[in-house]
Amino acid sequence: MPINIMPPFNASPDIMPQGAAARPSAASFPASAAAAGLAPCAALIGCDGSGKSTLTRDLVAFLGQRNPTQSVYLGLGTGDLGRKIGELPIIGPIAEQYLTSKAKKAHEGKASSDGSAREGKAKTLPGLMTALVMVGFSLARRRRFRKALKLRRQGIQMVTDRYPQAEIAGSFDGPGLAWTRKGTPLVEWLAAREHALYSEMAAYQPTVVIRLNVDVETALARKADHKREMLEKKLAVVPTLQFRGAPIVDVDATRPYGEVFETVLEVLRRYGMKA
Repeated sequence: MPINIMPPFNASPDIMPQGAAARPSAASFPASAAAAGLAPCAALIGCDGSGKSTLTRDLVAFLGQRNPTQSVYLGLGTGDLGRKIGELPIIGPIAEQYLTSKAKKAHEGKASSDGSAREGKAKTLPGLMTALVMVGFSLARRRRFRKALKLRRQGIQMVTDRYPQAEIAGSFDGPGLAWTRKGTPLVEWLAAREHALYSEMAAYQPTVVIRLNVDVETALARKADHKREMLEKKLAVVPTLQFRGAPIVDVDATRPYGEVFETVLEVLRRYGMKA
């Protein structure tokens, strides 16, 4: 888990880098990214209701006025895909309901340090159909991730809404299947392959991770249709994610939006994003 350190620059109390890697280098962004020929990438993470999507949209609009900047959504995308399937004639609504239920079944549960997401009584991997659905969503996420890498290689700086991690399974932008659990041989193979897929994506560290922090009451006020239990679970897990040692900067996202935007923009500039 990242260790709090004193900011290496005159930052406000609302901006707190974590870990030794959080100090911006003279090269503006990590040498590994520069060596790979990748433009800077800022990943916005946080609980639902922390403002990730709105900030991503507005930051790209602002940064893009002077330098090529694009965004990509790196969440699982179950909602958007489900809605598209639901628009298909005749079978669409049935297929949408099926996929949504399977995704929910695979994602609900408490996270644990062994990479699993305990689902109450269930401590084994799901059935084959559920596993196939989750792997399918993960493959779609990898396609979006590769698109972002391609743009970065073209010199386009990126701001991402969420970022994949290979540390914890469940609804925390990690694998949908808990790879340490037991199941049928085929489903265990699928879980291992999915974990390898996320390890591949996580190997590409973002230039900086912006962790937008809110309390559960703020999250509920902004996402009234969400369940408190799930929000509390995410609030507990998000601070434990390390993103393979990438620089992580905590930002208090309960403040007025204008203040949060300016704070995040300042962080991006300090980590090499051109504005």
